[in-house]
Amino acid sequence: MPYMFISTQIRLEAGPTNVGDEYSDPALMNYLGARKTTMLGNNFAEYHVDDPPRLVLDKLEKMGFRETE
Repeated sequence: MPYMFISTQIRLEAGPTNVGDEYSDPALMNYLGARKTTMLGNNFAEYHVDDPPRLVLDKLEKMGFRETE
């Protein structure tokens, strides 16, 4: 199973949540409702959702992903 890393800009932030880079699975990003953006000054794109990390993890669990340490 593929791995996925999610994060927020600030640890206690409730969103937006970073859910992937420009090479992430487009179908999965669509399922999460993510939008692809390139921040000013970066030479790469990232996918973001407005949901807090907890909701993103719930959606991923429904897809068969599980949390690891």
